[in-house]
Amino acid sequence: MKQWFSVSIVIIALSACSLETTNYQPAGWLAKTLPEIADGLRAGDVTSEEIVSAYIARIEKVDAAGPTLQSVLAINPSAIISARAADAKRSAGDVLGPLHGVPILLKDNIESKDNMATTVGALALKDNITGRDSPLVAGLREAGAVILGKTNLSQWANFRSNDSLSGWTALGGQVRNPHTLDRNPCGSSSGSGAAVAASLAAGTVGTETNGSVICPSNANGIVGFKPTVGLVSQQYIVPISPSQDTAGPMTKTVKGAAMMLNAMTASQTETDYVAALDVNKLRGARIGVLRYSVGRNQDIQARFTEVLEVLRASGAELVEIEERPVAPERFQDYALKVLLYEFKSSVNKYLHTSAAAVKTRSLKEVMAFNIEHAEIELALFDQSLFDRAQPLGDLLSAEYVEALNTIQKATREEGIDMLLTKHNVDILVAPSGPVASRTDPLNGDVWPNFPGAGGMAAIAGYPNITVPMGTIHGMPVGVSFMAARFQDAKVLSYGYAYEQATNLRAEPQYLATAEERPEIARAMNRRRQ
Repeated sequence: MKQWFSVSIVIIALSACSLETTNYQPAGWLAKTLPEIADGLRAGDVTSEEIVSAYIARIEKVDAAGPTLQSVLAINPSAIISARAADAKRSAGDVLGPLHGVPILLKDNIESKDNMATTVGALALKDNITGRDSPLVAGLREAGAVILGKTNLSQWANFRSNDSLSGWTALGGQVRNPHTLDRNPCGSSSGSGAAVAASLAAGTVGTETNGSVICPSNANGIVGFKPTVGLVSQQYIVPISPSQDTAGPMTKTVKGAAMMLNAMTASQTETDYVAALDVNKLRGARIGVLRYSVGRNQDIQARFTEVLEVLRASGAELVEIEERPVAPERFQDYALKVLLYEFKSSVNKYLHTSAAAVKTRSLKEVMAFNIEHAEIELALFDQSLFDRAQPLGDLLSAEYVEALNTIQKATREEGIDMLLTKHNVDILVAPSGPVASRTDPLNGDVWPNFPGAGGMAAIAGYPNITVPMGTIHGMPVGVSFMAARFQDAKVLSYGYAYEQATNLRAEPQYLATAEERPEIARAMNRRRQ
């Protein structure tokens, strides 16, 4: 159920904000990056009200109509008011911070005190208006950001069914990938990824438990940063796993991500992630190439080879790592078991403190609600993960403790930490993920061979960034840099240095299918003479 703010948008005379483009390409300020928009606001070249109004108009044109990306679930009814207040403060010389007047979208599992529900896309939480700012949202506000609205996602952050469909929610429908509309937007932060790629906000906030910032950023061709778990407060975010959950910025550039992270972590750390960015960071660096994780796709292999050539040309020493860390027996079973235990425990606590209007106060009650509303909630897939989580005990269970210790040791001491130490490298590099497959409502998510090592960073709770490394038949792919716990500034800086040497982000083309590309059409439709 979309909450649209009915606003009479003044037609902005500035050609810089014109939306009259072909193929839904953004123009003027909407085509710019978050740092460029922040600079324009600071210089007085554009106002926050103009920017916010233009984004709302573009959301109506591209997201609700046109290619109907369905990446935005709700528009903040106070967005224009907040933008006007930001402009008034600036005129009075009261600038709150680097994000003053910059419009940001939040994934709809993150609470804000605005008159918007936090629903995780579920009908059971459609009235969950709590009036609370999560600490990361409070930090964004204190830096001057305008909360533009909420993004669609994979329902319950993609932790409801083994047969789920990434980017689908009962309230928002299916998020579409703006590069090729029938392609999977990936991960539970699918709406956040698609919205940034389609220039529907200066930046978005996503969340990740295992891949849900990195994968949609890879699939939609943007920068996504997954911080060290604990760096960004988890409070007032609908949870899955306290040991793995983290929110992270998703933007067009690494600097934009660093600017957002500064605000999102203001209550947790005094580190200035923007100041730590170094265009020369690659010079003299020893970079561990996770060769074992490159996968079988020859096009991804070719793009990754080009990445390595750039790293080498930028002064880095590359260290080939051929051997995958040895996973303990039953690793995958343990990894899922941890999520199931933590989900039941943490979601029950969250539901107990949700808005009074929410009648489902436990996982068990949500499950019963879904069955009662099966024609909406269970139309495409079941709730098999809920079914497996509900019978489990608390987090004092010996089974849970053993599983958690096993997977964390395997991904930390015997995983990322071991690779960094054994090979004496500063950072690890790998592809971020596959070329996005087609969205398949009949079979659920069907993915090709999945390259990369993002799962290791996710389970370890360590930082990981993806930066665009080019396209394959018009579909973007990214490269990831990851390192040890709380080396977030380092990871951002390596990503920044690579980005500045390449600048490979591609604007979406809004193709209906890959067959609209000439080279694919020729191959698909070739006839015998």
